[in-house]
Amino acid sequence: MTLAFSAGAQAQQPPQAAMAAIQSAQAQTLHAQIDQRAKAIEQQLIAWRRDIHQHPELGNLETRTAALVADHLRKLGMEVKTGVAVTGVVGLLKGGKPGPVVALRADMDALPVKEQNELPFASRAKGQFLGKEVDVMHACGHDTHVAMLMATAEVLAGMKDQLPGSVKFIFQPAEESPATFEPDGEKIWGAKQMVKEGVMLNPKVDAVFGLHVSSAYPAGYIAWRPGPAMSSADQFWIDVTGRQTHGARPWSGVDPIVASAQIITGIQTIVSRQANIGLEPAVVTVGAINGGNRMNIIPDKVSMIGTIRTYDEGMKKDIHKRLATTAEHIAESSGAKAKVRVVELYNAVVNPADLVAQMGPTLERVAGKGNYGVQPKSAASEDFSFYQQEAPGMFFYLGVTPKDKDPNTAPNNHSPLFFADESSMIYGVRALSNMAVDYMLAAQKN
Repeated sequence: MTLAFSAGAQAQQPPQAAMAAIQSAQAQTLHAQIDQRAKAIEQQLIAWRRDIHQHPELGNLETRTAALVADHLRKLGMEVKTGVAVTGVVGLLKGGKPGPVVALRADMDALPVKEQNELPFASRAKGQFLGKEVDVMHACGHDTHVAMLMATAEVLAGMKDQLPGSVKFIFQPAEESPATFEPDGEKIWGAKQMVKEGVMLNPKVDAVFGLHVSSAYPAGYIAWRPGPAMSSADQFWIDVTGRQTHGARPWSGVDPIVASAQIITGIQTIVSRQANIGLEPAVVTVGAINGGNRMNIIPDKVSMIGTIRTYDEGMKKDIHKRLATTAEHIAESSGAKAKVRVVELYNAVVNPADLVAQMGPTLERVAGKGNYGVQPKSAASEDFSFYQQEAPGMFFYLGVTPKDKDPNTAPNNHSPLFFADESSMIYGVRALSNMAVDYMLAAQKN
C-alpha cells in the first residue's frame, strides 16, 4: 500500500476556548510533567512490552497479561475491576479536581501466528484456538498497546492531584476474537461485551481515546482523520441447497456448485454496479466455499462465508438486502434455494469532526513538525467503534516501522515478521497522556 503523507489532519479549526486552554500556563506545566515522567519510565515501558510480547495470550485467555495490568494499577492506588468481559481490567484514577471522565483503551489479545522474528524476546508460546493447538504471537502490536497504557497510567497517577477530572483505563480482551466461540452463536465479545457490562458507566465516560500501532508509518509518526476512519465488518453465510445426483447425470438433480459460482459472480456486481462507491467505498468478499467430496457426485449443499466492509450505515443496510436478493434469485433460477445470514460484527470507526479538531493540535504537538498526517481510510475494522457509540471517541494510528525501513514494504500487522520499533512507544504514552489532560483542561473553559 502506498501512503501519501500530509502535514495536517483536521477538518475544521479547533475551538478558540480549547486552544486557549491547552496553551495556558497550567497546560504547559502539565505537558512538561508528562514529558518528564514519560521519559523517566521509558525503560520500564520497553521491559513491559518485551515481557508481554514473550508471553502472548489469545482472546479471552489473557489471564497472565490481565494479572500484570491489575497488579500495576493497584500499586498506583486506583480502583480496579477485573474479570470484565471475561479477562478485561478497568482502573479508575480520580483526579484532585472535579472534571470530565476520560477513558483510554488498550486491547490485550494476541493472534494464532507463529513468530518468525529472531528476537531475544520472541514468542515461543502455544495456545488453544477453536480447539486446536496453535502458535501464538503478538502479530498486531497489542503488546505495545498494553505497555503504553500501563505507562500512561503511571504518568497520570503521578500527577493526579493536578488533574481536573478522572481517567478510566480500559484493558480489553478479545479485540480480534475469542479463542473459543460457537461459529453460529451470538457474536458478542471484546469491546461490545465490555460496553454491555457497563464499562462506560459508573462514572459515565465523557470522551474515549485509543490508538493502534501500524507498520504503514515510520516509528513515532501519528496519523488520524475526521469522520469514517475504519470500515465496519459484517460476516455472512450463504447456504445453497440443490438435489444430489451422479456427476454423469446432472439433469437429474440440481447442482448447487454451479448455482454458487453464479452467486459469487453476481454478488460482486453489488459493489461494482449497484453501490454508489463515488460516495463511500465498499467491499464484499467470499473467503471460503465448501461443498462436495467426490469428483463424480453433485452434492446437495454448498456453503460459503464472507465479509462485508463499509463506512456508511445506509450503504451497509442496502448491501445486506441486495446480498440476500441476489443469492436467493440466482439460486431460484437454477432450481436451487439459498439461505443468507448476516451478522454485524463491528461498526465503522467514525471520529467526530469537532473532537478531531479539538484534539488535533495535541497530537501535532506530541508528534512534532513533519511527523504527523492524514490517515487514509482503512478497510480494516476495530471494535473501538462500540465505545464511540457510548461517548465521543477518537482513534488514531502510531507508526512503528524502524526509520531505516520503508513502511511500504515492511511486514504488515498480522504478519509473522511484524516488528514494532520500541522507540515509537514513548510517543504513544505522551499522546494518550496529553489527550486526557488537554480534554480536561478544555472542559474547564467551556
